[in-house]
Amino acid sequence: MSELVFFSGTMDCGKSTLALQIEHNRSARGLQGVIFTRDDRAGEGKLSSRLGLVTEAVEIVEGMDVYAYLVDHMTRGGKADYLIVDEAQFLAPEQIDQLARIVDDLDLDVFAFGITTDFRTKLFPGSQRLIELADRIETLQVEAMCWCGARATHNARTLGGEMVVEGEQVVVGDVNRRAEEISYEVLCRRHHRRRMTSATARAGALSPDVLPVRTS
Repeated sequence: MSELVFFSGTMDCGKSTLALQIEHNRSARGLQGVIFTRDDRAGEGKLSSRLGLVTEAVEIVEGMDVYAYLVDHMTRGGKADYLIVDEAQFLAPEQIDQLARIVDDLDLDVFAFGITTDFRTKLFPGSQRLIELADRIETLQVEAMCWCGARATHNARTLGGEMVVEGEQVVVGDVNRRAEEISYEVLCRRHHRRRMTSATARAGALSPDVLPVRTS
């Protein structure tokens, strides 16, 4: 029986790598999938992982009817045995409903990948709808790590190395951008609450005020 499966986790936990692995395994068995994405770090119409793997994908744009797109694709002779949807947190709730309809009406497996919460620890609308509708939710077992070595559970947005907690929910960035740019970092809950990024931790360690200095 076909399923809508939501693979969730923080940034840097291998979601896109797993998506590409599922695509490889199924295509090696002669199955043909349709890959969708939204706002990938590699640019429009790309599904990429931080390991350097990349493949072509269909860009889901605002207002796009994913169900209608797939029906049109199949009507024109295109084949679809399953769907892979990366960056699913960026989809609108109604587009998640369309994914569920694909499972129910077209009897296709849909594998959706995305982070659950934003830099403010608030649910993305797309992720919330996936949690509400998915037949199965899988938390990835590859644990991202905070700079302190603890398990990373929260996504932080940074600017100049400093954590920010205000702004638009969706601003495309990466964990590998220069410090002066908008970037992202995964943190444990403790350091997310304290707004302590790796950069601010290093600055604090180098500060002459960290330890008392005895003067003679």
